[in-house]
Amino acid sequence: MSKELLLNEIYEQPVVIESLLKYEKNNIQKIISQLKDRFNYIIIAARGTSDNAARYAQYLFGAHNSIQVALATPSLFTLYQKPPNMSGALVIGISQSGQSPDIVSVLREAKKQARPTLSITNELDSPLAKVSNFCIPLHIGKELATAATKSYTSSLVSLAVFSSILNSNKSLISELDRLPEQIHLTINMSSEKMKNVQRYRYMEDIVVIGRGFNYATAFEIALKVKELTRVVAVAYSSADFRHGPIATVHSGFPLIIIAPSGATSMDIKEFIQKVDALGAELIVISNQKELLKISPLPFEIPSISEWLTPILCVVPGQMFARQLAIEKRFNPDHPEGLTKVTQTF
Repeated sequence: MSKELLLNEIYEQPVVIESLLKYEKNNIQKIISQLKDRFNYIIIAARGTSDNAARYAQYLFGAHNSIQVALATPSLFTLYQKPPNMSGALVIGISQSGQSPDIVSVLREAKKQARPTLSITNELDSPLAKVSNFCIPLHIGKELATAATKSYTSSLVSLAVFSSILNSNKSLISELDRLPEQIHLTINMSSEKMKNVQRYRYMEDIVVIGRGFNYATAFEIALKVKELTRVVAVAYSSADFRHGPIATVHSGFPLIIIAPSGATSMDIKEFIQKVDALGAELIVISNQKELLKISPLPFEIPSISEWLTPILCVVPGQMFARQLAIEKRFNPDHPEGLTKVTQTF
């Protein structure tokens, strides 16, 4: 085991996910049985990394459950004191620490409006867990590094299990059981590429591209790069980037592109061809060999259903950000200016 906190926590992700799948399926089944016919859409309150998990939920519940997911606007509940009507909603709070007052306030108001509430958190004694009707523990132990890694993937898997059981789809549930092995394989394949990250030591800005289920992944990788390396990293969908920002691309312009096989494949392939022709420096995360060949720093992931690729695709992003921090002589465990628990109001 390394002395480095962040690296250890990246490596712990297969075990964390295995534990979550082992111990939480029955709990989630019981929660769903008590929520049956009590909601017709979902509101999620979250900040930071957890907000990126909520973006994943928008695609997940929409595609698999035909349920619309809205992201809460916590300032309406705290600063403006004008909470919206949440009739018909299941209100979910996602937070590793469960401490942030603005997230708690959304669920507290939901209970006042007699709406069912669910927390996804690592701290069962936290204010968020206590205000919730139901709770899904993340099973990550202590997350000691400032930048979140295992809490993010655990949040994604919690949402994926919830969606699959809600859908009563045994084939989807069985796919989840392969995740620990596939995450382990992704870590091993990504580790082999770390020596090449020094190529980007003097990089000052980067764009991260994802679409569909991996729109969330683009935001999470961009966040990790910003937190750990002080590089200005901006996330876009490949569609939005075409609407103006593509004008910034020039020779050597760095782009991380998340490109697994699936419904977005053709769009992302065309996008890669376009920015490659403009001279962009492409870092590609994919299970498609022909796309990986284009990149001077390709990260391969195992083949897996598209809806689960965000759980794998984020791992090379975590490892890239951590290694780039080291190349830039920063401490990846304790980025300057950040704290582990951030409380916003």
